[in-house]
Amino acid sequence: MRELLRANDLTFAYGDRPALRSISISISSGETVALIGPNGSGKSTLIQSLLGHLPASGTITLDGRPIREWPRRELARRVAYLAQSPNYEPGQTVLDVLRVGRAPYWAAFGLESAGDGEVIREVSRQLQLDDLLGRPMDQLSGGQRQRVFIGRCLVQQPAVLLLDEPDTYLDLRHQVELGQLIRKLATEKAIGVLWASHDLNHAAAFADRLVLLREGAVAAEGKAADVLRADLLSEVYGVPLECIERPGQPPIVMPRSSAR
Repeated sequence: MRELLRANDLTFAYGDRPALRSISISISSGETVALIGPNGSGKSTLIQSLLGHLPASGTITLDGRPIREWPRRELARRVAYLAQSPNYEPGQTVLDVLRVGRAPYWAAFGLESAGDGEVIREVSRQLQLDDLLGRPMDQLSGGQRQRVFIGRCLVQQPAVLLLDEPDTYLDLRHQVELGQLIRKLATEKAIGVLWASHDLNHAAAFADRLVLLREGAVAAEGKAADVLRADLLSEVYGVPLECIERPGQPPIVMPRSSAR
């Protein structure tokens, strides 16, 4: 695997409230990394900082080059981002939204190529959007819209994919399919994926590595078996939890049962 994105000693505060405390993290080609942690632990702030959207101190490099030195158009071809609450323009169809993802590749005056259409068709097929391409976005369910926004990221053909809670609004079937797709993209296309998740078991099932955040700092990092420990998780989340061990599989995290 080749290292794609690296951050060293990232620190950031909202006014006098620390949000990131000397965080270092890396993402390599073909790797899926899940950010986990309670609300306010710094997951979204970290992703925003990696994009250069927040003026965090420390260093961030993409392919060994400081992130601030990348021209915006080139960066958009290398890194795709899905926000927690992505937007679309009124009246846009599914196809319109997917086409926006190809904007970094358009020629002068926004001219599209045959290659743009081919990429969109392939992503549409992967995400089972073919029957929705002509539908207005405001006529879709929340889960359908989320799949479209993920598709908008994928048509950028990025080297790095940053996803902030991408399974929001998805039912169990589509959560599983999304996890499988993320793993497949990472493996087959050598994409490095960093995604924030509130679902510990889902993250453990599909991520190669977990990064547990607590109050803006890394509390633990590594394989699921190393991070999903009952004592640590109970302390970080502030609620009694237990981890059910499974030979050859990630542990399952559950609320600790009270005695009856």
